[in-house]
Amino acid sequence: MKIIDAHVHFSNIQSFHQTAKELSFVDYSFEGFVKEYNEANVALSIAMGVTETNGMGFPDYDAATPMGIDLASIIPEKMVYCPGINPYDVNEQTLEKLELEIQNPRAVGIKIYLGYYPFYAYDQVYEPIYALAQQYQLPVVFHTGDTYSERGLLKYAHPLTIDEVAVTHRNVNFMMAHFGDPWTLTGAELIYKNSNVYADLSGLIVGTENELKKHSESRFLDHLRHALVFSDSYDKLLFGTDWPLAPIGPYIKFIKDLIPEEYHDDVFYNTALKVFPKIKPFLS
Repeated sequence: MKIIDAHVHFSNIQSFHQTAKELSFVDYSFEGFVKEYNEANVALSIAMGVTETNGMGFPDYDAATPMGIDLASIIPEKMVYCPGINPYDVNEQTLEKLELEIQNPRAVGIKIYLGYYPFYAYDQVYEPIYALAQQYQLPVVFHTGDTYSERGLLKYAHPLTIDEVAVTHRNVNFMMAHFGDPWTLTGAELIYKNSNVYADLSGLIVGTENELKKHSESRFLDHLRHALVFSDSYDKLLFGTDWPLAPIGPYIKFIKDLIPEEYHDDVFYNTALKVFPKIKPFLS
């Protein structure tokens, strides 16, 4: 089966290093990524651009837009990325930089960190971002749901805020990271209602293979299972891991067990091609 991981990280963020060392036990490095993803036979990974300065750590209000991927001096061959947006650093100059960045063949989308930054998806600060996304036919990826930082504000990360943006920007495709977890039923309604809204299944569990197995066999994911059945929109879902939050191989099995087999090709590969059309040359 062909696999695209539609949500990974490859940035020098302290919390990612700490998670890899203490919770998931993955080798969070260039060499670690290449080894792990080659062993899992993943065709391509889409990294979400995010950076932090020496100040407050992520979410870092001083990070420069566009935020990139800076874990190593080069990125793996089988990796593309979505430049990240710091809404505190959106002005004429940074918009020019973003426009240049998204013309890079490896820049296949744009990432907005709802909840980490205290702006709703429909805030006017993001309107120039949506305009660029439409102009260059790029999807916009939103962080939704729980934040991986206590400094995040959950009300800004609730997936319902995306509905207004999806309705007013019908020519832009949007992807909810993490299916809005724990508000997965709202996420299900969004992808069912809006033809231009999709969701990835990344970051649902943080930890090792044992953690994935333990939670998949418990009631921990009942809300997600309910949402998957409620939406009946498996063609709107994308596989993603949020690596390094969990190892790739066990996470593939974890998602396979959640999704009916007849939809595996769509979830693990086909829908990513639809949402991120710029990735096609990297798969030939």
